[in-house]
Amino acid sequence: MRYIITLLAIATPAFAEVPKVVTDIPPVHSLVAQVMGDLGQPDLLLASGGDPHDFQLKPSQAGAVARADLVVWIGPELTPWLDTAMKNRPGDAPALALLDAKGTMRRTYASSEGDDHDHAAEADHDHDAEHGQDAEHGHDHAGHSHSGEDPHAWLDPGNAQVWLGLIAAELGRLDSDNAAVYAANAKAAGERIAALDAEVAAILAPVKGSPLVSFHDAFGYFAEHYGVEFVGSIALGDASSPGAARLKDLRSKMEAGQVLCIFPEVQHDPALVTQMAEGTGARIGAALDPVGSSLEPGPGAYEALLTGMAQTIADCAGG
Repeated sequence: MRYIITLLAIATPAFAEVPKVVTDIPPVHSLVAQVMGDLGQPDLLLASGGDPHDFQLKPSQAGAVARADLVVWIGPELTPWLDTAMKNRPGDAPALALLDAKGTMRRTYASSEGDDHDHAAEADHDHDAEHGQDAEHGHDHAGHSHSGEDPHAWLDPGNAQVWLGLIAAELGRLDSDNAAVYAANAKAAGERIAALDAEVAAILAPVKGSPLVSFHDAFGYFAEHYGVEFVGSIALGDASSPGAARLKDLRSKMEAGQVLCIFPEVQHDPALVTQMAEGTGARIGAALDPVGSSLEPGPGAYEALLTGMAQTIADCAGG
């Protein structure tokens, strides 16, 4: 499916200045850009090649966060480096933390202690009621934690569908003159994502259930939505070093033929992946990019992220 931006036949916006919007990561930026359409462009904090788990705001970026009319981000579970800047905003300054948003399908990491862990999915629920305190999130303000909430929720396109409506509603609240435009853009984007979802499912259908290993534990939403089976990861998180027991267990699975493909990841040295796969018969796939940091930012980035990931998996597992 080729990405097509639907141009709305809209005259010059009635609102002189649309809200200044700041976003954290490329997938969120892409969704906001689709909702804003021709009315304006959101700012993206995580530049090309950036790592959402290990990033520091420049003073100019912190200033942009402080001055923004709206900040749209996943939440501190993914980008704790933005949490401090968010707390420096006025208490009534609008912000949309998507992981917290009602209707978001969320899942948790079952454990961050052991070398093997399964994931428990969570049904939709009200985050404010059940996770009012940081301790209950299981997130670490010094770095992205792989206990408690799994923040990689954008990898489920069902969440993207929910978020488009929430983004449009918030922009419409701030800019009522263009509320209908935001709503129409969100509706068109939702239709594109529905088609994208079907396309990705078709790409992955021949390799559903194939046992895969990733570099870090970031693909639970994607795997659950599309029936892809990640049987393990080299590291729990981007910032965590893999333990010897964990590597030994994965190596044993690979030697026993229980892993079809192992994938390196953008921004990480593939040497360990190569070492793990050597002599096991497991195939080494191309690098996965769960946050889209290697993609051109913009409205088409979300589609490119999901289709690229699906094709990378299919090319290895179906080869």
